[in-house]
Amino acid sequence: QVQLVESGGGLVQAGGSLRLSCAASGRIFRQYATGWFRQAPGKEREFVAVVVWSGTSTYYADSVKGRFTISRDNAKNTVYLQMNSLKPEDTAVYYCAGDTLNTLTTAEASYDFWGQGTQVTVSS
Repeated sequence: QVQLVESGGGLVQAGGSLRLSCAASGRIFRQYATGWFRQAPGKEREFVAVVVWSGTSTYYADSVKGRFTISRDNAKNTVYLQMNSLKPEDTAVYYCAGDTLNTLTTAEASYDFWGQGTQVTVSS
């Protein structure tokens, strides 16, 4: 079973940057894609970005395209989400999740394991 732990969240002013990390531990038997999702207060969780195991393919939600970059370092078992030009509407709890089919899926139900989340707050 793979465990995921997010870190790097915090409070930042609009226009600022943060880098989130998603560290994996446990018994990793197969390659998996890693996605980032977020959930703002009173809203449903939504897809943000995904990267396949090789790191060669990524996909982003339109709302973050051009501002966020997802990447991974498999030697460190870590996936990153670099967030630039942050807006107040980016405020949410950010979760990472693993898809053992290793696809660029945006569907929550396709992900097999999840982290506990890290809070990102962007002030105006």
